[in-house]
Amino acid sequence: MDVTTLIEPPSTVSALALEVAHRYLTPALLNHSIRSYAWAVDYGRRHQVPFDAELLYVSAMLHDCGLVPEFDSHTIPFEVASGHLAWVFGAAAGWAPERRSRASQTIVDHMRDNIDPAIYPEGHLLGVATSLDVSGHDADDWTSAIRTSILDYLPRLDLKTEFLHCFEEQSRRKPESTAAAAMRAGIAHRIATNPLDG
Repeated sequence: MDVTTLIEPPSTVSALALEVAHRYLTPALLNHSIRSYAWAVDYGRRHQVPFDAELLYVSAMLHDCGLVPEFDSHTIPFEVASGHLAWVFGAAAGWAPERRSRASQTIVDHMRDNIDPAIYPEGHLLGVATSLDVSGHDADDWTSAIRTSILDYLPRLDLKTEFLHCFEEQSRRKPESTAAAAMRAGIAHRIATNPLDG
């Protein structure tokens, strides 16, 4: 399949978010962010979850910026820091305050379980997609053909090692964060055994 149909920025604002991601994310985190959008779009279409493509794209590109030194916070969880960045980005893009807040909430929601797709579709989709990409959750929901196509186009590089290091650091410095809770719940093992790396 033509993967470019899944990863093309859906708007000018989306392309600017990709530019931000290129500037600040490592190659592994950048590919992870773009793959997350692709997984989310494919899942949303197949499961008939209506979503705002621009808002989902911007959120996907910025959702891990709180893990990199330029935007890392020593006092709040990385997804909250990333959400604040999305709010600022949205303001610069001319988005209304409600839309900025929705992008911010989408990023915060991606680290939570059981987000209602009828109320917060973008947060639900980003959570499903990042869970697949980081830990292989529900990998069989995607066909082997789509998995192979996306992974060939956007290789995983050293995401496994890099992401685990990021979560270990978040957990050490912010023991009450969602990253720390994920570490306590065994995400390190799930990252190590992610079928996407097989």
